[in-house]
Amino acid sequence: MKRVLITGGSGFIGRNLTVYMQNMGYVVSAPGHQELDLLDIAIVGQYLKKGKYDVVIHAANTNMLNSNQYDILNTNLRMFYNLEKHQNEYGKLFYFGSGAEYDRVTMPRKVKEEQFGAFIPSDPYGFTKYLMRKTALQQNNIYDICIFGVYGKYEQWERRFISNNIVRSLKGLPMTLSKNAYFDYLYIDDLCKIVVWLIEADLEYKCYNVCTSEPVDLLFLANRINHISGGRSEILIKEPGWQPEYSGNNDRLLAEMKEFKFVKLEQSIQELWNYYENHIDEIDEKKLLL
Repeated sequence: MKRVLITGGSGFIGRNLTVYMQNMGYVVSAPGHQELDLLDIAIVGQYLKKGKYDVVIHAANTNMLNSNQYDILNTNLRMFYNLEKHQNEYGKLFYFGSGAEYDRVTMPRKVKEEQFGAFIPSDPYGFTKYLMRKTALQQNNIYDICIFGVYGKYEQWERRFISNNIVRSLKGLPMTLSKNAYFDYLYIDDLCKIVVWLIEADLEYKCYNVCTSEPVDLLFLANRINHISGGRSEILIKEPGWQPEYSGNNDRLLAEMKEFKFVKLEQSIQELWNYYENHIDEIDEKKLLL
């Protein structure tokens, strides 16, 4: 099996991918910061040369809550370009892009890959992903896995909408949403399966929208959680109206995959509820963001 390096292995996506790919039989390395400092170009080069990886999956990212705009730009870009600089030391690099690279303010609903570049993102996070994609399109072995919303175990329940409200419900607290919106959410189990397919396939393109193309609104999700809980929580909406829809078109991906069945939303929410119910004693409700 392929030798795979996963950066950000202790984060939400990286942790899930590491477990999934190890169970699939891949030889996976998921070094911590002390083993691999992605901001040190010399260390990155030495690590890659020694590892002889067939695939690098770049899942490391800046924590946007605790970072200023300069840190978001500097850290995300430096990590990526330190890996890109040493692209001859590995087979392929897959990194996680974002719907934000289309510019969240102006992007159309169910945005297509061909619409990239119509607008330059105004926020620093989207701008970093925009620049990374511009680079990937010019390189032979770098691929953009463009995700919109991903949810599942190991995510930051303190702030991520679905997990946060499941935990709130389990703790007997009201569920909250700032303002309703349609989001294109993808279950982490589906993302892991798609990533494995991508690294094994002979791909036609350099970027793929990896999403369901079936956006759901936040209030619907809150009501689904409440249904599972038996209606134990009040649902509080802080502001009336709607935010812009955040969704992608996955025709390009499914045209190559041919057949893929996404986990049904009801099943995934139930599985995530069961996970948190089994770990609820580990949750400090003081950390739940209002």
